[in-house]
Amino acid sequence: MKKVLMLLVVVLTTATLYSQDKNARATIEVDGICGMCKQRIERASLNTKGVKSAVWNVDTHMLNLIFDERKTNITAIQTSIASVGHDTHEIKATEEAYNSVHDCCRYRDQAVRDDH
Repeated sequence: MKKVLMLLVVVLTTATLYSQDKNARATIEVDGICGMCKQRIERASLNTKGVKSAVWNVDTHMLNLIFDERKTNITAIQTSIASVGHDTHEIKATEEAYNSVHDCCRYRDQAVRDDH
């Protein structure tokens, strides 16, 4: 009887551990100003291994993420975004990456932001 009870406890514990949700949710601010920026930011995020969903809002500049925290983290996602020319609160894009974005996407330029 003890063996059966012990086996039942082990099986239930193992099932509970494997059924836990490993997906994390996060929201980060990403600089950008248009639909082309949205496409670039979301694509860079989704190309990061472990990211399952990435939706960037043009008006609020907030990127909503769902990712597998066993495969990636916020820093890796922000690094991918910065590599395509967009700043986050923690990681800034290099000048070379920023200069690679289309002229209408130059969010650091006040005149361009005013045009949008």
